[in-house]
Amino acid sequence: MLFRTLAATLVSLLLSAPLLADTLPKVIRIGVSTAGIGNPPRVSTGWTSVAQVNRYVESEFAKDGVKVEWIFFKGQGPAVNEAISNNQLDFTTLGDLPAIIGRAVGLDTRVVLAGSTRGDVYVAATPQSGITDIKGLRGKRIAFHKGTATQLAVNRILTEHGLTERDVKVVNMEPATYKAAFLAGDVDAIFSTLDLIKLADAGKARIIYTTKQNPAATSQGFVLVNQKFAQAYPRATQRVVNALVRAAYWAGEPAHRDAVFQLWGSAGSIAEATYRREYANIPLSHRLSPRIDEFVIARASQGVADAHKYKLIRKPFDVRAWFDSRYLETALKELQYTEAWPRFDAGGKLVAAGKLQPAS
Repeated sequence: MLFRTLAATLVSLLLSAPLLADTLPKVIRIGVSTAGIGNPPRVSTGWTSVAQVNRYVESEFAKDGVKVEWIFFKGQGPAVNEAISNNQLDFTTLGDLPAIIGRAVGLDTRVVLAGSTRGDVYVAATPQSGITDIKGLRGKRIAFHKGTATQLAVNRILTEHGLTERDVKVVNMEPATYKAAFLAGDVDAIFSTLDLIKLADAGKARIIYTTKQNPAATSQGFVLVNQKFAQAYPRATQRVVNALVRAAYWAGEPAHRDAVFQLWGSAGSIAEATYRREYANIPLSHRLSPRIDEFVIARASQGVADAHKYKLIRKPFDVRAWFDSRYLETALKELQYTEAWPRFDAGGKLVAAGKLQPAS
């Protein structure tokens, strides 16, 4: 009798296993490590802008009645990490340093997609400061948001020019606050992204440095999954990744280049003309690729080493164990995008152009 009962229970479990694997959540919560633009907020740039504005994930789950929430964080990376630690997010975009810090303190996340690669960092000084280069920042008041990807770039840029954070007066502020302080003359220089071009074009800032010619100082971003979600909903996790990869593919197609710039420009924070100028002669597939290649892994490994060197984390960790490319590889096969994006080696050299490379 006992044997029959155990056998029946085992059969029941085996039959229900596929059903459990296909169980869907009621809501999928996707974090965005910026305050966003507008009301309701939207992602302003990158292929994630295409995904959110055009509702790729929502469309994937529309027939299932699964709600998709995009949650924006004014506090950027540190606030996102807090939300993950409280199990309030299932996926999130996140810059390299906050993602590294989160992993280093034990947050159970995995990198499933590259969100952005070679993200250029700009340094702007006030016109009245007289600062013309990075060395001129010695003893000056500089502002950026600590705990974000920008902080890692700041340390790399300062080191490149023989400086450290101790050689400058660091003011820790969120983006909206440090821009206001910069315009008021309360700080001498700020580190940020392409948004500083707008200030320079208006004559309110002088760009004294960019990482355009120095890939080693650029930043990158990731899409992370909360492992609690991935383990509870493996198929839903795969479907989210598939939807995001479809958005990235659309954004990288040469035929959609104008539409992408128009979409970004419509957010209103940066002019469409600025995007066109800054991305001139750069295939969008090189910057808007979800592919986890050797360059992405090498840069992340260097990010961990640098974060430890600059005492931003207590100890390094194994980056390859943190990256989980299974979902991406499955998506590429299911969607027949295996050769879509370019591949770069660890040093950033192009080793395969990819099908999204525009015709020469």
